[in-house]
Amino acid sequence: MKIVLAGAGAFGEKHLDALARIEGVEVVSLVGRTLDQTQTVASKYGISHATTELGESLALDGVEAVILATPTQLHAPQAVQCLEAGKHVQVEIPLADSLADAEAVVARQSETGLVAMCGHTRRFNPSHQYLHRKIRAGELNVQQMDVETYFFRRENINAKGESRSWTDHLLWHHAAHTVDLFAYQAGPIVAAHAIEGPHHPELGIAMDMSIQLKSESGAICTLSLSFNNDGPLGTFFRYICDNGTWIARYDDLVTGKEEPVDVSKVDVSLNGIELQDREFVSAIRQRREPNASVAQVLPCYRVLDALERQLAGSNG
Repeated sequence: MKIVLAGAGAFGEKHLDALARIEGVEVVSLVGRTLDQTQTVASKYGISHATTELGESLALDGVEAVILATPTQLHAPQAVQCLEAGKHVQVEIPLADSLADAEAVVARQSETGLVAMCGHTRRFNPSHQYLHRKIRAGELNVQQMDVETYFFRRENINAKGESRSWTDHLLWHHAAHTVDLFAYQAGPIVAAHAIEGPHHPELGIAMDMSIQLKSESGAICTLSLSFNNDGPLGTFFRYICDNGTWIARYDDLVTGKEEPVDVSKVDVSLNGIELQDREFVSAIRQRREPNASVAQVLPCYRVLDALERQLAGSNG
């Protein structure tokens, strides 16, 4: 399977590392913002074609699929561009930074029938998969999720500390992970509230945010997000259930008493990004809807839209 990867930054390289471990997959083109940097990354991974134009890559012979790890603002229009070119597409989270754009991608996928999924990685991390299976089996129910999403990011830099051309967003990017995961684990969301701290004078975004959610099952979720946290970085999930407590740290899982949980048998890898990419490739090969399809994650973006409107009203 010939795949194009658009986005030569930190997350693009995570996908390249993951795809290298999937049999029968070849990345034939890398798309980036600047040609020199893109060629450097392409050379590192043995990719023969590098360009700054997605359309050029889409026109290459034999390309079946595209993974988009580009700036958030490009996700929706580029996803539509790929679908209109007849290519299956995986869009890194978030699918879009507006509900209208997310709905446009879902509509185009429905019209084409192609595989289109979004990189909601938490559905694939072995830690969250382990608990999802227990929930599905009726062995436990979520009563509360307490989630911390903390970074120290007061300028436009990526996960590797390199400067980037776009501004990240606590609501439309980082909250999307937890909003979707909470619904995935506890059922559809029926109530959502948010408050935010001051906006950064240069970046123009809230640097701190608090979100409360409630699912139709009665479970609640409290999500704290910050770009001001000068301490342990990342996202940490505490599951308080009717039959035990667990803490998930990306692919790792411990009990509420910090006892390690063996998740090595959950899937073929302990890497959530690899498992996400394997689902994309498998769905294309099997001609089926993938987990985290754009249609499945659309309710998350409806919640984010409602929260954005709440915040605009409270700030107005």
